[in-house]
Amino acid sequence: MRPLLFNGNCVTCHHTSRTISAPSIVEIKENYLRAFPQKEAFVAYMSTWVAKPNIETSIMHDAIDKYEVMPDLGFDISTSRDISAYIYETDFSQIEPY
Repeated sequence: MRPLLFNGNCVTCHHTSRTISAPSIVEIKENYLRAFPQKEAFVAYMSTWVAKPNIETSIMHDAIDKYEVMPDLGFDISTSRDISAYIYETDFSQIEPY
């Protein structure tokens, strides 16, 4: 279910290995892992931010300066947590680029 949520909602803007219209998911994951190396904190912070994106709570201000703040996609916190956990758990370097 988590891969479907991620692929169905995130990869349009957040490609797994390259930057298109927003930072790649690899870049995002690296930034979040530096700030929140433990899974619980990573998932909690990312899911809260994705559920209600805003500039003040972003840890990626350079990306916002370049691409603007991510739009509010209307995800509930449960969906955001599932996607965030999938990002934490997944080694995107092992996924075939599309």
